[in-house]
Amino acid sequence: MSKKTLGIGTRCVHAGYAPGKGEPRQMPIIQSTTFKYETSEQMGRLFDLEDAGYFYTRLQNPTNDRVAARIAALEGGVAAMLTSSGQAANFFACFNICEAGGHIVSTASIYGGTFNLLAVSLRKLGIEVSFVDQDAPEAEIEKAFRPETRLVFSETVSNPGVKVLDVEKWAEIAHRHGVPLIVDNTFPTPILCRPFEWGADIVTHSTTKYMDGHGTGVGGCIVDSGNFDWNAHADKFPGLCTPDPSYHGLTYTKKFGKLAYITKATAQLMRDFGSIQSPQNAFYLNLGLQTLHLRMRRVSESALQVATFLKDHPSVQWVHYADLEGDAYHALQQKYLPDGSCGVMALAVKGGRAFAEKFMDSLGLVTIETHVADCYTCLLHPASHTHRQLSDAQLAEAGIDPDLIRLSIGLEDPEDIIADLAQALEKAQ
Repeated sequence: MSKKTLGIGTRCVHAGYAPGKGEPRQMPIIQSTTFKYETSEQMGRLFDLEDAGYFYTRLQNPTNDRVAARIAALEGGVAAMLTSSGQAANFFACFNICEAGGHIVSTASIYGGTFNLLAVSLRKLGIEVSFVDQDAPEAEIEKAFRPETRLVFSETVSNPGVKVLDVEKWAEIAHRHGVPLIVDNTFPTPILCRPFEWGADIVTHSTTKYMDGHGTGVGGCIVDSGNFDWNAHADKFPGLCTPDPSYHGLTYTKKFGKLAYITKATAQLMRDFGSIQSPQNAFYLNLGLQTLHLRMRRVSESALQVATFLKDHPSVQWVHYADLEGDAYHALQQKYLPDGSCGVMALAVKGGRAFAEKFMDSLGLVTIETHVADCYTCLLHPASHTHRQLSDAQLAEAGIDPDLIRLSIGLEDPEDIIADLAQALEKAQ
């Protein structure tokens, strides 16, 4: 049976690893920093990218590569690379094709850590970023592009505002300017949305979230669709389309074709920055992937029940959850995420920050955590926690209300989650 015909659940369990006779049924952990070869020439060919293989885990490791292959199969990409965190994945994804003097167009409603990465750290490296309202008219978005623009960045479902991206619209705009669309698909995962099917070119993940699903290991992943024609815009992407002096003048697109982007990210960025995911964490991630298709549907179903309860509660000011009929992003959810958007929602309670703090402190089953998108139901107040480095103006630019509470629904019985929220809202009165 062709792997392309396998269902998404089957790919969660089987993709990337097919043991032979007498080999372990479970994907093994190759917990080794280095690998043995018989001759100096064998090792040299690996360093010159003439042969495929393993020589040092900082660049590649068999466990990592098998897990990356599974994620690539789930997203429908040609290749993937694991990183030490979702932040590292987003940094590598951008820096792989945008260097000093370059420019990025990004939607404003993105995770606070990613906002800081783009607005502060990349600026120190000589890369400028323009933030745009993802719902703005195309004519307004077009104004953000410059001759030096090298990519467009966004999130399928934004963190924490849970806005749904019109992927097709943004892909068309990016391609008109000869640049790829990079989409962070952490919240929906490929179970609920596969951005490549709507024109996105590169996908990133914080595998720390739903993919791991149990809060056991930090990690990230970059997946390339293989669809963007780098050579058609060679002047914009010299790192891929011109000789690399650090590899004896090798040109990635000529030698590796559709694998050029991930090969360069591995051979250059992972070599120089070393943000590798540990094989142990990759093993934990693999276990999470095996049940991802079951968990994503469950948390989406439970989240809709919880969101419906909260929407009608007299102490709740508003709820943003795209699966709710009447939500501003419901039409986009129906188009891109018809099986559910994820288990994360945003809400605000009446009575201001004091009431919100009392509400959160009164919870029992639901816990206050920095984390999101795993098997436990948790929440936080972004303006006080994850986004506290942003000014009020930056919060507004990112579409984050100061009263916003991010609630992530886990695998508990939804009736128990609702009961805990109800008693906390009553206590906070």
